[in-house]
Amino acid sequence: MKIEKLSSNLLLILCITSLLLVNCSKDNSVQEVEVEEPKPVVLNNEVNDFVWLGLNEIYLWKDDVPNLADNKFSSLDDYYTFLNGYDTPEILFDALLYQKDVVDKFSYIVDDYVTLENSFEGTTKSNGLDFQLVRLGNSNDIFGYVRYVANNSDAASKSIARGEFFLEVNGQQLTINNYIDLLFGTNNTYTLGMADITNNTIALNGKTVDLTKTDFTEDPILINKVIDANGTKVGYLMYNQFIANFDTALNEAMALLKSEGISELVLDLRYNPGGRVSSAIILSSMITGQFTGQIFSKEKWNSKYQNYFENNDPERLINRFTDKLLDDTPITKLNLNKVYILTTSGSASASELVINGLKPYIDVVQIGTATTGKYTASVTLYDSNNFSKENANPNHKYAMQPLVFKSANANNVSDYYDGLPPDYLITYQTSSGVVAEGENILDLGVLGDENEPFLAKALSLITGTTTKTITGKPDSIKGLDLTTIADSKDFTPLGKGMYIELNTNK
Repeated sequence: MKIEKLSSNLLLILCITSLLLVNCSKDNSVQEVEVEEPKPVVLNNEVNDFVWLGLNEIYLWKDDVPNLADNKFSSLDDYYTFLNGYDTPEILFDALLYQKDVVDKFSYIVDDYVTLENSFEGTTKSNGLDFQLVRLGNSNDIFGYVRYVANNSDAASKSIARGEFFLEVNGQQLTINNYIDLLFGTNNTYTLGMADITNNTIALNGKTVDLTKTDFTEDPILINKVIDANGTKVGYLMYNQFIANFDTALNEAMALLKSEGISELVLDLRYNPGGRVSSAIILSSMITGQFTGQIFSKEKWNSKYQNYFENNDPERLINRFTDKLLDDTPITKLNLNKVYILTTSGSASASELVINGLKPYIDVVQIGTATTGKYTASVTLYDSNNFSKENANPNHKYAMQPLVFKSANANNVSDYYDGLPPDYLITYQTSSGVVAEGENILDLGVLGDENEPFLAKALSLITGTTTKTITGKPDSIKGLDLTTIADSKDFTPLGKGMYIELNTNK
């Protein structure tokens, strides 16, 4: 019975299948049935197409990402199906990066390129307060301390200064979970609850400061002065971002130092997250001047671009010391054979490029702590046929800032993944007896003052004398055992970036 039933069922299936294929009439004539062609896959988000094409074209680690291979897809349907598997351009972008946050920690995508462009010119939504956020122990509660106040900013008009602490925003205790919304959210105005630290305990002191963010253009030249150090004229320049729009101002600052007859220079880059490569080259050329035309740095791109440049335009891979600004104005040359550079972990990309690029030529004395470790540069890609802004897709304002090449100096030194280590490490002792590196937030000092710990160390090396401030010694002010959470520059569109202008002639 089972066999008979099975046979009957099988016959029924065959009959049904036959009916699907042909229509049998009484006269046994056969009529063909039209088979509907499968519909092509429709792309859900055109920005995803831009993301893949841009990274496939120019991304530094394109060869190491299988999903970016030129032969990855056998058909347009296959390609669109892949792109449709990612709900947003941001998710796709992150998925295509090479070991995100391990190797590639700096490529990013934005949904408003106008804001990105403004940041390249130094303009962001800001109140001018530069700060770092830290925590004591393992508590979720955190607090901030002021590193500096930008000149001519909203914060500069308020009663707040370097070295002050804040514990609350709009009456709420800052925590690991809320600090982004409170300090970097959509609220352009907020009130800081200031605090004091006594015996390793932080508490509100009753002072409040109201701050308002505006479209603010920060002058990267925070301080430019001459210090008489035991008869030696020392120039001190605190420079906080490499911005092409301020190259002329930088030239004027150097001219002032030269007119004062300085013989030594202390360049303070401890809070400089980077910026324009050309500005880094210009600054390095101003510090020296005797190496015009010689190799400052070399570039290495992905295999497609590297092969193209090597075969068609090898000079494109070389950045040379210059004697002029981008507008051909002659630069001021200090002709120094030694420079003292102050650094922290906040010194990144173009700041590191200056240090690494100068080292084969002059004595670079680095003071402070190791730098960030960013030896790569990015470029802005827009959704157009050649990824330039011209004829960009009017349907959206997405842009990408992928890493496209890594830099090496004239001696081929590159890949300083752990940062550039200082020649003189600044340390302090905490109340628990631990020796910590960097700035002691209980003894920050005044920027530009001869007794500020970082500057004091540089001046002691220049003069050969001992300064009043001796860091890391038992008789110094004891610091706190802290964990760094973030700093205000992490939340600007540029972040710790180094970038170039896109050359669309390839």
